[in-house]
Amino acid sequence: MNKITIALASAASLAIAACAEEPADTTAVDEDAAMADQMANDTATEAGTIVEVAQGNPDFSTLVAAVTAADLGETLSGPGPYTVFAPNNAAFDKIPQATRDELMSEAGKADLAGILTYHVVEGETLAAALTQAIEGAGEEGYEITTVNGGTLTATMEGGNVVLTDAAGNKATVTATDIEASNGAIHVIDTVLMPS
Repeated sequence: MNKITIALASAASLAIAACAEEPADTTAVDEDAAMADQMANDTATEAGTIVEVAQGNPDFSTLVAAVTAADLGETLSGPGPYTVFAPNNAAFDKIPQATRDELMSEAGKADLAGILTYHVVEGETLAAALTQAIEGAGEEGYEITTVNGGTLTATMEGGNVVLTDAAGNKATVTATDIEASNGAIHVIDTVLMPS
């Protein structure tokens, strides 16, 4: 259970760290929505685990490689349920290559796991429930506790759910409610960092 929590939190952390202060590119949002639709169609009959669903989409290839490097695949394939705020490849591309290389090395494994599990939340939270929680929380936003023990703050900005990490970086949710047998995936445009 602790491994699953760490893995999920790490995934969430990576997503938050990559978050940029600039508004999301609408082209990327459209592509993410199309990706979510395709993934929903592909998994409608037999949804695989979160890892299997991510492996089935080329736009998550960097995330899948990171999960593998951090030895979190087994955890994220467990029974869950989990909610993963999954950074797409473009989100990881915002991180300097040298930093990515360091995190993907054996020496960076623990840091990578911490970042990834920062993107994972225990339980399945679909978009409608998250939006309702944000609206009920008021201006301060809705605090989400991640598997690694850190928190994300969810707010609504311009009709989009935006996650703010511990350092104040922001990631916009660009696609929601991608079903998996052990939870749900929401696509984000930036890797979040736990500190």
